[in-house]
Amino acid sequence: MQTHVPIKVTAHDQLCLERVPDRAASFVLFGASGDLAHRKLIPAIFNLYRAGLLPKSFFLLGTGRSPWTDEIFRHRVEKTLGLDAKRDKNEIQNFLHLIYYTPCEYTKRESYLPLKEALERHCRHYGSAANVIIYLSIPPSLYEAVLENLILNGLITASASDTPNSRVVVEKPFGRDFDSAKRLADPARTGLSEKQIFRIDHYLGKETVQNILMFRFANLIFEPVWNRQYVDHVQITAAETLGVEHRAGYYESAGVLRDMFQNHMMELLSLVAMEPPLRFDSTHYRDEKAKVLQAIRPFPEKGLDDYFVRGQYGKGKIAGISVSAYREEELVRPDSEIETFAALRLFVDNPRWQGVPFYLRSGKRMAQHLTEIIIHFRALPYSVFQSVAAENIPHNHLCLRIQPEEGIRILFNAKHPGPKMCMATLGLEFDYGTVFQEKDLNAYERLILDCMNGDSTLFVRQDMVEISWALMESLLKPVRDGKGPALHLYPAGSWGPREAEALITKDGRAWGE
Repeated sequence: MQTHVPIKVTAHDQLCLERVPDRAASFVLFGASGDLAHRKLIPAIFNLYRAGLLPKSFFLLGTGRSPWTDEIFRHRVEKTLGLDAKRDKNEIQNFLHLIYYTPCEYTKRESYLPLKEALERHCRHYGSAANVIIYLSIPPSLYEAVLENLILNGLITASASDTPNSRVVVEKPFGRDFDSAKRLADPARTGLSEKQIFRIDHYLGKETVQNILMFRFANLIFEPVWNRQYVDHVQITAAETLGVEHRAGYYESAGVLRDMFQNHMMELLSLVAMEPPLRFDSTHYRDEKAKVLQAIRPFPEKGLDDYFVRGQYGKGKIAGISVSAYREEELVRPDSEIETFAALRLFVDNPRWQGVPFYLRSGKRMAQHLTEIIIHFRALPYSVFQSVAAENIPHNHLCLRIQPEEGIRILFNAKHPGPKMCMATLGLEFDYGTVFQEKDLNAYERLILDCMNGDSTLFVRQDMVEISWALMESLLKPVRDGKGPALHLYPAGSWGPREAEALITKDGRAWGE
């Protein structure tokens, strides 16, 4: 059953208006010749341009190791944007006049001099020298070298103000481990303050993720039952049907714990479990998220298999098409022990969630492309229906779907039509694409615009990075030492290894609704 709620326009709609940056912006995109830049970032900036949400004085300077010119870069961008037939060709041509390119060898200091000259030249032309945004769409292993060279060559300057002139945007993962993450944020090494570093996790820009807060804290009917008294357990799933594709080289040094759990999964967990912030701003909101991660019960050194399952995909079928095993992928070692799947059972030791298990799973080559959070409520304490025992009445579920279709689904029990008291479980659904038919900002558009406005609320703060890395290290270290859980193979197109099912079924529960 799908319910379409009419949208009521109120005086509060003025709060929904996007704020156009009031300062000129110079946007320097490292990795401008890469996949992420052309698949996500440049289209996002173009859409902001189309929507009139870029500052009046704006230009994009791309840089990368490819020896391109302005003309080659513009041609590639034109080709990328032209893939969408709905885009106006005249708008694309006008946008191309705002973009430039200068090559750069990231690890060579002298290579930054032409980049600095190009930046200064364009800043003079556009009058945007006061606001420089550096976006690092590059492998995390290059972050330190690039930041060091940016500082040494004066392309960015340190600032402790609330609206610094120089800002750096970094993609996840934020470091490879606790120590490297700490080094990346050390002002003594980078010369940057915390207010200048915008750690982007595109999940935080998704509508359903942001709506978790609105859903919880703007509706009286949900927040009173959002606790251990009414919630039996919580499931968070982030499943992909894709394999490692062109990222095999990176994945061999990362694995799913570094790639998904340290950032996306911990962020989703903190949003579900956080206490109401005093107000929705970058300080109070992120304070409460950090408190959740601090309250996660440490994993035990012995019996870790009861809390942590590792898996790696083997051969199988996706949508009826045979696919290779992970160890058969290009650039993957034939004896690789890297996990492409993980499942965790953890607890948040605070008054709201004490004793409530949180089950998290994420993997590649799984049965369905799906990211969702399911709140499973407790069983009825007593049944007034003599023919049905309380334990046989289905529990209420609340599903927050993040992708592929963003929406919310509530499962509840009702009478089946007919003369007898027959019970049926029904779904009440809210689908973003159906209800809000107007085009909204996607995740990258939202976050890039926030960065230009100097709003760090939806970006990841350093203390959360360090807390989550410490948690992941407690799982990764036993694996490195040969004392962690064994690696279990699972067929591509499945929901992971059987051991992941056992992780939850031994508690008398099951994955999904």
